[in-house]
Amino acid sequence: MGAVRPWHIIVLVVVLVLLFGAKKLPGAARGLGQSLRILKSETKNLRDDDEKSDDKAEAKHGREPLENKTIEGETSAVEDLRDKKKA
Repeated sequence: MGAVRPWHIIVLVVVLVLLFGAKKLPGAARGLGQSLRILKSETKNLRDDDEKSDDKAEAKHGREPLENKTIEGETSAVEDLRDKKKA
């Protein structure tokens, strides 16, 4: 039931030609293509802006490197790994 048959496409094209006329269809297709390009570029820009704001937020919090952190007087895992590697 959900499959698109060739005659579905033919009926759709005939209806479009009857509604808009053969002369206006290329212009409408160009407008649709341009709108899709704009939408794609804007969504890409939003994703890029979101990633940049995440990076700025991490830098703003001033995270320390893992090797400088200790938990309740215990040496960090990085230092332990360094000692094991040297031995």
